[in-house]
Amino acid sequence: MTVNPPLCFRGKKILAPMVRVGTLPMRLLALDYGADIVYCEELIDIKMLQCKRVINEVLETVDFVAPNERVVFRTCERERQRVVFQMGSADAERALAVAKLVESDVAGIDINMGCPKEYSTKGGMGAALLSDPDKIESILTALVKGVCKPVTCKIRILPSVEDTVNLVKRIEKTGIAAIAVHGRNKEERPQHPVHCDVIKAICEAVSIPVIANGGSHDFIKEYMDIETFQKATAASSVMIARAAMWNPSIFRKEGFFPLKDVMQDYLKYAVRYDNHYTNTKYCLCQMLREQLETAQGKKLHAAQSTQEICEVFEMGDFYEETRAIFEAKKMSLETETQDEDDQVDDPDVIKMAVRFDKREYPPQITPKMYLLEWCRKEKHPQPVYETVQRPLDRLFCSVVTVAERKYRSTLWDKSKKLAEQAAAIVCLRTLGVPEGKLCEGENHLINKRKREDQERLNNKDHGEDLAEPSHKKANFIEETSDRNVPKMPR
Repeated sequence: MTVNPPLCFRGKKILAPMVRVGTLPMRLLALDYGADIVYCEELIDIKMLQCKRVINEVLETVDFVAPNERVVFRTCERERQRVVFQMGSADAERALAVAKLVESDVAGIDINMGCPKEYSTKGGMGAALLSDPDKIESILTALVKGVCKPVTCKIRILPSVEDTVNLVKRIEKTGIAAIAVHGRNKEERPQHPVHCDVIKAICEAVSIPVIANGGSHDFIKEYMDIETFQKATAASSVMIARAAMWNPSIFRKEGFFPLKDVMQDYLKYAVRYDNHYTNTKYCLCQMLREQLETAQGKKLHAAQSTQEICEVFEMGDFYEETRAIFEAKKMSLETETQDEDDQVDDPDVIKMAVRFDKREYPPQITPKMYLLEWCRKEKHPQPVYETVQRPLDRLFCSVVTVAERKYRSTLWDKSKKLAEQAAAIVCLRTLGVPEGKLCEGENHLINKRKREDQERLNNKDHGEDLAEPSHKKANFIEETSDRNVPKMPR
């Protein structure tokens, strides 16, 4: 196994972490143009801890997916040795848990201690940490001791040089690999001058690499200015935010690419890695800046999908071709997966290609309820459902065991509940038992429910408080099986 050397933070040109900007397309584009290291946008620890790590075989990415199926962080092999994962955290235990979750997919871990915006500081994160050195020390120490990748942090300066230097010295003692310093305090904004003298004082006070940040407004207008800013601060490396957001080809030694070419290069990555269109649109708007009032800018502002954005930049054919490649790859992978499923299937499982369509059944009547009633009538144990989820497309398949026989549908469903209903249908049809469809005529479960509800009303009239009717018990049984769904092994 090849062991890659740890990330070096000396003599580097770095893409800064920027909310809504530092997603995968921008990071890859910065690397193409000459950036040595790229930071992702700040991602909050609590949100990351809710995510599942998913291998996306269609895009060839690693995705960290939230419960609502939104991709919170996406990365790929191209950047794995160069991307630093920045998180917002105010808790050492949570920070370490997130770091362990992502460390195999990134080159380093960073804690944001400089963002002055409310969404970061309101939880005690970002620049709010600057007033709590003990918490800073506990978080960084936990990360340095708990993960194998280099740990960094990004701060803003404090009101006095002495306080800033003392804080940085304390941070250095935690064992971090480098510290990025935005040369403004938390109250200052880009129009305020960057304090190069404070960054220089920090560099003289510590031995770890110091990464200078905040020079876009005062210094960095083109590639050669990066070196000018580095010399003015005596920093080991330079981190670039807004200048790179406006035109990521700032990292090219040979000079800027035409903005039109840069935007098309960015859009190719956005399509290639299925970036959400709102994020793509935001980044392109930042590049257009004063050109937003042009005809092209107005069309971009009006675009409501990735396809529409591509058409604005005369890349409609590229979009269609890329989507066609994705669909073909997805179909090929699904076929391979189905072949694997067929090979590992238990030959004793009875299978049919069926789906559950609730429109074919009376309200609140399901095949699972019918199967449960049949098992009770025949004095069999309650049906047992085993459901798995396929990583490729996150679809579900369920096997139901009834009277020591197993049944399943060969079709995969978008939810665990639908997959279990399909398995129940296979079992009922194999047994020749009614499944409760509207087309089957009189529905004995509905009649049973009516009788139970009437009895319940009658008994209430007499002041009795009876238990819930059996159909509600059946629904409860169905609901309680929706937990702990394992992944389908690959």
